[in-house]
Amino acid sequence: MATDLELLGQMIKRAQYRNHRALDAALQETGVTLVQWDALRAIDRMPGASGHTLATATFQSDQAFGTLANRMLSRGLIERTAGRGRRLEHTLTETGRVALAEGHRIAAGVLDSLFAALDEPARATLARILGDLVARDPMA
Repeated sequence: MATDLELLGQMIKRAQYRNHRALDAALQETGVTLVQWDALRAIDRMPGASGHTLATATFQSDQAFGTLANRMLSRGLIERTAGRGRRLEHTLTETGRVALAEGHRIAAGVLDSLFAALDEPARATLARILGDLVARDPMA
């Protein structure tokens, strides 16, 4: 019997939705949303990156990332500096670094709980399978 691929896709989406809801709720104590924390992680990984690069890394449109970056800028979480041409480069402020570190601390507990049903070999297998799946997608 063939695997129901629609159901498989829905199960992946449900797991992702559960992950996002739990992380977003837990991150409230840091004063940042999951979307903001994800942007902080991307900026930390790629300091000086353009808005377009960061939008792609955080699965957002350029316009949505620009709006998000403006909110983060007004909160003192990031800085923007002029790059070459019209490019704006993004870096974390000290406030942003603190929020990022606090988010990592919170996320560790949330993720440990979310994946508690899987032992380490099962987690490793899932990571490998999902890695194989996204490696085939040139957009990933």
